[in-house]
Amino acid sequence: MSLVIQEHARARLITDGPDPRLVPVELRYDPAEPQTVHVRLPGGVDQPLGLDLLERGLRSPVTRGDIRIWPCGRAQLVLELHSPDGVAVFQFDIAPLIRFVSRIRARAPKRPAATTPTTPATSATVTRA
Repeated sequence: MSLVIQEHARARLITDGPDPRLVPVELRYDPAEPQTVHVRLPGGVDQPLGLDLLERGLRSPVTRGDIRIWPCGRAQLVLELHSPDGVAVFQFDIAPLIRFVSRIRARAPKRPAATTPTTPATSATVTRA
């Protein structure tokens, strides 16, 4: 039995155009990397995020390096990725993200309270479409 947790979601890719484009996104957690979740974006881009960053971003705006996450009202979450090639902004329905994090926490061993973040800094990988 695999302990990898995956969640399929859709996000709106926000562009300069009049309408956002719906894109498939895969969320993935592997216990071999307990502090990291992976967001597979269109074009095969795999964006690692700190699990703690995603959890905090569900409640309030957070920034780490080239990554910004913030809730947008009660039902949406925005993921903004900066790179030398540009900026990519994705808007998610928040329910699949909450479900994904809840599934991780239900399976993950209890962790001691940390006084400082242990997740390494990550940088965004964005390719201009």
